[in-house]
Amino acid sequence: MAAPNNQISTAKKATNVSLAESLLSEAKELRINISQAAEAGLAKAVAEKRAELWMKENWDAIESSNAFVEKHGLPLAKHRMF
Repeated sequence: MAAPNNQISTAKKATNVSLAESLLSEAKELRINISQAAEAGLAKAVAEKRAELWMKENWDAIESSNAFVEKHGLPLAKHRMF
């Protein structure tokens, strides 16, 4: 996944998008670049979905690790300086 600030140099593809008329009018009135705003919103949605999927895929391992720490404590806790 490309980082949002790297997308400037990424190849672009024209697409059709349906938007609420009132929102589109207000964005134009405020001189918001519709393509950039849509791309930023889509990049955020993709990142959030990837994070959600990662969490689902790794849930068992996370729970197992948490259970281990709860039962046995942190493995290197005796070496902590704080």
